[in-house]
Amino acid sequence: IPAEESEDEAPAGEERTDTRLSEQDTAGGKQDGNKDRSKEGSVTEETDGDGQREGQEAEQPDRTPASSNKPRKKKKKRKTKKNSAGETVEDNDLEDIDSLLERIEDPGLAPQSQGGIITDSRPLLYVEHRNLNPENELKRYFGARAVLGDQRPRQRQRQYIRSMWLTAPKNTWPRYSKTGITMQLLDTRRGVQHFTFEHHREYQQVQFKFLDAVESMDPNNIVLLLQMNPYHVDSLLQLSDVCRMQEDQEMARDLIERALYSLECAFHPVFSLTSGTCRLDYRRPENRAFFLALFKHLMFLEKRGCPRTALEFCKLILSLDPENDPLCVLLLIDFLSLRAREYTFLTRLFQEWESHRNLSQLPNFAFSVPLAYFFLSQQEERPELERSQARERAARLIQLALIMFPSVLMPLLDHCSVQPDARVTSHPFFGLNAQISQSPALNQLTSLYVGRTHALWKDPAVMAWLEPQVHEVLRMVEARDALVQEAEHKRKIRYQSAPRNIYRHIILSEMKEATAALPLEVTSQPVMGFDPLPPLDSIVSYTRPERTSHPSNESTLSLFFRSLLPNFNLQGDIRHDGDDEAGAAQDLNQGVNRLMAAMRDMLANIQFQEPPRDDNPEGDGDWD
Repeated sequence: IPAEESEDEAPAGEERTDTRLSEQDTAGGKQDGNKDRSKEGSVTEETDGDGQREGQEAEQPDRTPASSNKPRKKKKKRKTKKNSAGETVEDNDLEDIDSLLERIEDPGLAPQSQGGIITDSRPLLYVEHRNLNPENELKRYFGARAVLGDQRPRQRQRQYIRSMWLTAPKNTWPRYSKTGITMQLLDTRRGVQHFTFEHHREYQQVQFKFLDAVESMDPNNIVLLLQMNPYHVDSLLQLSDVCRMQEDQEMARDLIERALYSLECAFHPVFSLTSGTCRLDYRRPENRAFFLALFKHLMFLEKRGCPRTALEFCKLILSLDPENDPLCVLLLIDFLSLRAREYTFLTRLFQEWESHRNLSQLPNFAFSVPLAYFFLSQQEERPELERSQARERAARLIQLALIMFPSVLMPLLDHCSVQPDARVTSHPFFGLNAQISQSPALNQLTSLYVGRTHALWKDPAVMAWLEPQVHEVLRMVEARDALVQEAEHKRKIRYQSAPRNIYRHIILSEMKEATAALPLEVTSQPVMGFDPLPPLDSIVSYTRPERTSHPSNESTLSLFFRSLLPNFNLQGDIRHDGDDEAGAAQDLNQGVNRLMAAMRDMLANIQFQEPPRDDNPEGDGDWD
């Protein structure tokens, strides 16, 4: 078997290779000899483990090379070889071990299917390492050869870069050295571990320089800072926004990945991405960069066409602070679940969190969950009973969503280029009044949902399912159903003002439909890409030193000389002791002397340029 085929088949058969490796361990003995013979031994073991290949090679013995027969005979001898305890390992025992390993590995393989039977036993926000790599998703779509191409030999050449879970380091990046960021474990409560990032003294100094560069409003200053400190996280985040505004998407994505790499190198040994029990407090400024880098990386992945990987990063962000959700990724997770066709996860999230989080009061969950149930009812491989139950739930939930949020329907149909019938158009329940009468906070949520997910509703099958549900809602409205009155009452009481994390999410998402609906108090203040809308109750561990100069107390003359000579300070060492007249007189003399010295320096540096000489010294030109 060629080595290339075995490499291509390795990602698909990870679980099977694990069982083969354990079979080698139980059989006892390490494989000795050169590398070629060890490769042939593993190949023959694959053929022994697979009955089909063994039969094919038995039918064609002449094609098998003679060199591969020797390790095969040795392998058969090793199966009855004594282990370290002195007991012989028989073939029956190996079969028992194989069956046990298959039983153990079955729950691990189950999440690949969307059945939802064994998946429910896992934590809701469980994150899988293999789903954090976008190359794995692209391989499923296009194949390993199309994705990797010529990258394999280049990957073997670099040996000094650490392998990471969040991002793949690149050869073009600067060599990593410790930046001054560390992670500390604060405490453990009820099985949940609370961590925080910390900035050392040298990193704090770089952070102060970065804030000065941001205030200068010149991106070149950030570039210069990154040349000296190539893994300063906030500089990478801010410069990524600058590159994205200049339509350099590749560089913007690369800078975000470098920021993630820098933060992952600082992880605490106990910090786990997959457990869902590690927490970071967004109120601490040191932790915000990790949230923002993950969110921006997620948005790049979604635009790149990797919704399954983006969903995994979204679950990771939510697991870091599920109670507060500082970036409000709950407004995004339904869209990624639908795009990745993870309908079972979305319905499970709704069922488990609806009781304590009221997810149905968010327009995105109110409309996306019935859409997920509809897609589940269209899957022919499911039993008919499950499909019918999903169809009933989809119809009931979409009716409740249309009653609760009638202002979503007409913009959604408009984005999908669908013309509703005359009854729907003329009815005041779904008309223009429904959009005008809603509060600004609700308008932001509905605009965000319509602008983000309208492409998922363009399916003709979805529109054919939606039409009878709209007519059923109109029948309930005309019959003055109690649900309609209750929903109207809820809309008036709730959605008075949006919390700060929703504004933060809208700013980061950059959906023009929702950004236009932001209130003036948000749009009037400057928003920085490295820390948009910081929390009002921030936990500050260190502060930026104040400037020592006090230009407000200076006279007009001293301000004039400061504009010429920035280092000039007329009031440099004045003592604030009004009783000491001698000291005051001395300070005045010192100030006058400094002023005279500054004037002498200024006059000495002035160079008068001679007027250009004319070629004709006679000067016969006219002065008129």
